[in-house]
Amino acid sequence: MTQTEKIAIRPAATVMLIDDRPDLQVFMMERHADNVFGPGMWVFPGGSVDHADDASTTQSVSIHRSDAEASDLLGLPHGGLAFYVAAIRETFEESGILLARRRGESQQPDFSEPTMANRFQQHRDALNTREQGFISILQQEDLMVDAGAMHYVARWITPPGPPRRFDARFFVARIPARQTPNHDNHELVHSRWMTPHEILEKFATDEMSLMVPTLQMIKNLSLFRTAEEVMTAAAANLPDERVRLIPESTDIVMPGEPGYDAATEELESGWIRLRPI
Repeated sequence: MTQTEKIAIRPAATVMLIDDRPDLQVFMMERHADNVFGPGMWVFPGGSVDHADDASTTQSVSIHRSDAEASDLLGLPHGGLAFYVAAIRETFEESGILLARRRGESQQPDFSEPTMANRFQQHRDALNTREQGFISILQQEDLMVDAGAMHYVARWITPPGPPRRFDARFFVARIPARQTPNHDNHELVHSRWMTPHEILEKFATDEMSLMVPTLQMIKNLSLFRTAEEVMTAAAANLPDERVRLIPESTDIVMPGEPGYDAATEELESGWIRLRPI
């Protein structure tokens, strides 16, 4: 077994935060150049699934998705809720956005109120320094993670090679009202709202660096006009479509696109269900 083959594939989750501003835009963050994984890349908030994200711990603080429901949506026998919780936790850690609701209430908390904003920034800092756990924060604030606020739209497994490999589930969510995202200024050094077309133009001119899954998801978002269109399509849970890679190229193709039949599945493992309906 080679050193590359010994690299464990870690489960991970990430969220595309979208909004109409007034056109469809997605929140992007630039990773620090010293990061081990994806240095200098522009990404969506996300990261590894932790043991503490497991349903045995989080089901009591989660609404709108049981582990059975989440697992069914992700095509897993069990453990699906952990991906949803990890996505919400990582989004709070990295962007400050918390997809949660007060227990027994339908409205999301008003994070724009100064006292509330300051308190949750302290929670976020404590979470990032591992001085406090995510579940503890939720319990203190009587909050439930809102797994129904986002939809599963893709799965990507990073190809073999150092330094790390991930089996990442991609979700999409509209930015909650009265919340403002911002990068953590540690792992993430810049952030901004951008239209999918603007991102693709900057990628084409080497002004932005994107990993293959990120690039493909931006291309998928570019097929839509509004955030509502994206969320409607995502909620439909269309069947997964396997991506293929054109030989001797980095071009990803989907079923129905030119070159798909001659392309290979061996070099890129990705399944996407987000497309216009």
